[in-house]
Amino acid sequence: MTAVLPDTDLGPVEGDPALFSSLAWAALQEDIASGDATTLATVPAELTGSGDLVARRPGVVSGIDAVRAVLEAGASYPVLGGRVTLEDPVANGARVETGSVVGTLTGPVRAILQLERTVLNVLSHASGVATHTARWVEEVSAARPGTVVRDSRKTLPGLRLLQKRAVVHGGGTPHRYNLSDQAMVKDNHVVAGGGVLAAYLSVRAENPALWCEVEVDDLDQLRAVLEVDVPPQQVLLDNFAVPDTVAAVRMRDGIAPGVLLESSGGLTLEVAGDYAAAGVDSLAVGALTHSVTALDIGLDL
Repeated sequence: MTAVLPDTDLGPVEGDPALFSSLAWAALQEDIASGDATTLATVPAELTGSGDLVARRPGVVSGIDAVRAVLEAGASYPVLGGRVTLEDPVANGARVETGSVVGTLTGPVRAILQLERTVLNVLSHASGVATHTARWVEEVSAARPGTVVRDSRKTLPGLRLLQKRAVVHGGGTPHRYNLSDQAMVKDNHVVAGGGVLAAYLSVRAENPALWCEVEVDDLDQLRAVLEVDVPPQQVLLDNFAVPDTVAAVRMRDGIAPGVLLESSGGLTLEVAGDYAAAGVDSLAVGALTHSVTALDIGLDL
């Protein structure tokens, strides 16, 4: 029986007001401090209005819940002078074209302008992750339907939940959220633990019910972990060339067909389809979060 990727606990469900509250407060304190000197000097306190959040490039939207959290936190920020609401937002995961309105901010203009950058920062970054993930998913799915695209823990400190939810909105599958969610035997554990098999068996003995993935560097290490009585649920093929990946899939199919195989290490969009076609179950792509380009979204008052 083939293992099934476990659900990763991403905390509160979407729509929960507390979902991104900590992120929102930290971002507002960082950006607004005691207030925007320029806005407070030029914009009348009584002026109200609205501004459209407009996509300057095509992409996939994420971060709507984070925007709502920023606006909710802003309502308690006295210097802003009132509450701003998000009207008619598109759904997380929605595809937008150049010029599409993602949503509309309505309220005191002083507040809109002081919240502008924080709102755009979280929305643009999350949407950039979702957009980049969608490209990977399309490439991989075209080569081998069923192979999934996964992220990693290579996230920006404090933004992991935002980034991992964006991966989901782009069609990807989140990897473990933290070190206790799942066990993962990596190269340094192998060095410190006396070899790949010894390290894996130690983890299995201490955590028999925990999902475990083992990173291997070559086919000999792969064979060693596949031939044990209780193999890991998943094996990560680190920096395998495509021909070696094909060989790894054949070895897995012959020894332990229920074990999932994941490719990782230096993967690019140009070769993603080749690795998927080799027969692996997933591709782990750190670039989804650690070096993504934000989706260009602007505010038109």
